[in-house]
Amino acid sequence: MVDVSAKDVVAALRARGWMLVTAESCTGGLISSAITEVAGASAVFDRGFVTYSNAAKAQMLGIAPHLIDAHGAVSEQVAREMAKGALDHSAGDIAVSVTGIAGPGGSDFKPEGRVCFGCATKDGKTHVETVDFGAVGRSLVRAQTVAHALELVSQICGQGLPLK
Repeated sequence: MVDVSAKDVVAALRARGWMLVTAESCTGGLISSAITEVAGASAVFDRGFVTYSNAAKAQMLGIAPHLIDAHGAVSEQVAREMAKGALDHSAGDIAVSVTGIAGPGGSDFKPEGRVCFGCATKDGKTHVETVDFGAVGRSLVRAQTVAHALELVSQICGQGLPLK
């Protein structure tokens, strides 16, 4: 992936005429913060959901608790539903979601540094992926997550990332 700045993402959203919404767990609002650091972001940013707890994911985004029970909060299934739920509860045209284990900690099954990403657009298309950043420390995992999320949004705006 290439290094995409929040300014680039704001410009790409503006070019598409899209509003962005975020649903963040492990980043705690850092993606929203990066976007809103850019002058003029209000033209392309609707809102951000910080859903750190499973209860918040259910209450704010409509994630079914049984989905979290079945797959865990850190899963592509939950990331997809977080993005879709963010769109359902906003005026956004595109949503990006992140849920992961920033560390320290984790398990053999879900190690530190694993982050699941979800993207969804108003036309019902989605993209999910999992990235293992490794046990590089909480701050770096969160920073890399923000950078990767910005890259995904940029690619979707430029239609370089296929959605299903």
